[in-house]
Amino acid sequence: MNGVTFGNLAQRKRQLVRDELAEAALKLLAFRGFEETTIDEITAAAGVSRRTFFRYYKSKEDVIIEFLGHVGEEMQAALAARPASETPTQALRQTLTVFTDACVAYPEKSVRLTRLILTTPSLTARYLERQLEWKNKLAAQLQKRLGGKNNLRPVVLIGMAFAALDAALDTWSASDGKQDLAELLDEAFAIAFSAD
Repeated sequence: MNGVTFGNLAQRKRQLVRDELAEAALKLLAFRGFEETTIDEITAAAGVSRRTFFRYYKSKEDVIIEFLGHVGEEMQAALAARPASETPTQALRQTLTVFTDACVAYPEKSVRLTRLILTTPSLTARYLERQLEWKNKLAAQLQKRLGGKNNLRPVVLIGMAFAALDAALDTWSASDGKQDLAELLDEAFAIAFSAD
């Protein structure tokens, strides 16, 4: 019993340290810039050593990309939960609300992080790599929704949905978050799926 309790306590402590590191890193990266922020500054803000940072993350890029990690799982669950009566386009639009809601919850930080991801080549590459994982999982989920046929339709629909999301995010970050992200995504979807 004590071993289980100790294990749970140690796991919670590790998660707390990881969360504190991520929060410190994201705040500094968002407000100071990617190149301008050092790992030493991140560790000082979190109150941990460099060694501790590297126990949890390999690089500054990893902090941001891991921050996005849970979004993919949440989108997959959201798509699976959408009513069967919705068209694929409607289901995908509602699924991407998971992403836009995460941005809108912390608008100032999200705008800065979005701009950082879109303007820092190493972060853009890592974001696109993560996005490819999301697309593959969502396409498999959409394929089930469409009857399990192995065809191009799920892949194309997912690609169009993410093109709309990327366009909305780009416009939103360029406006410093002044434009409504949900409205931008609706507009981008209307353009992308006008023939749907």
